[in-house]
Amino acid sequence: MSSIGGWYDIFLPGQLRDFRVLQEAGTPARLTVGPWTHLSFDPLPQHEALEFALPCARGERPPERAAVRLYVMGEEAWRDFESWPPPGYSPRRFHLQPAGGLAPAVPTHAEPDAYRYDPADPTPAAGGVRMVRDAGRGDNRALEARDDVLTYTTDVLSRDVEVIGEVSAEIWFRSSLAHADVFVRLCDVGPRGRSVNVCDGLVSVTGADELACRQVRLWPTAHRFRRGHRIRVQVSSGAFPRYARNPGTGEPHATAVRMLVADQEVHHDAARPSAIILPVRAAAG
Repeated sequence: MSSIGGWYDIFLPGQLRDFRVLQEAGTPARLTVGPWTHLSFDPLPQHEALEFALPCARGERPPERAAVRLYVMGEEAWRDFESWPPPGYSPRRFHLQPAGGLAPAVPTHAEPDAYRYDPADPTPAAGGVRMVRDAGRGDNRALEARDDVLTYTTDVLSRDVEVIGEVSAEIWFRSSLAHADVFVRLCDVGPRGRSVNVCDGLVSVTGADELACRQVRLWPTAHRFRRGHRIRVQVSSGAFPRYARNPGTGEPHATAVRMLVADQEVHHDAARPSAIILPVRAAAG
């Protein structure tokens, strides 16, 4: 089996899960993931499919290649691996810091950050995993300028940091309402300040008016943060219309007729260490 996907394709997590199951079962399979959305018109996936399928149709074996071929964004290069996720990448926590910082160290003390989410003016989606023409990678500066989006950013990187695998976040969150969403996005900030989305995810929370650690599973990725760039995390409560806006009432999103404004808190201190967890291998600078 040959599976072809994109880092911004709506089917990617399922494809990666299926490939891993097949490989663990000893079934011959190969995986190709490029910097594509589901609607991308790049000729490479077609070439890859034909290179595999035509020999199979003739009763022949496809050309030998590595089991996993990934396009590493940031590096903008194809790399071969033997499995998904590839070995050699360990979970590393980057903690939300006071004054919008992001660093491995746990902050000793910090007041929570706050923002207001209004479903009548929902936080918009910008690029990302969507079935529209402007999906995929894009400039996030206008989104990050909104009052309902928090950002946390590292210092300028002194060496490349390579992230390949599953990405997750742990956000200590409380809302003024019992029903709320937590959206987390990972971005790469270039030397000139342009913030480009890498991957993201959203979790809907019931009992959100109680302070607790919310687990957010982001999209898998392969990305190299270059020396001179910075790693950024966004925290908000929506990405409309990719995700239906949360009305805050507990009613079904599709039929809700009331919308309530929510005041949200994100905590990041020694007792409540909010963080994004990245599968990291530091590359030679």
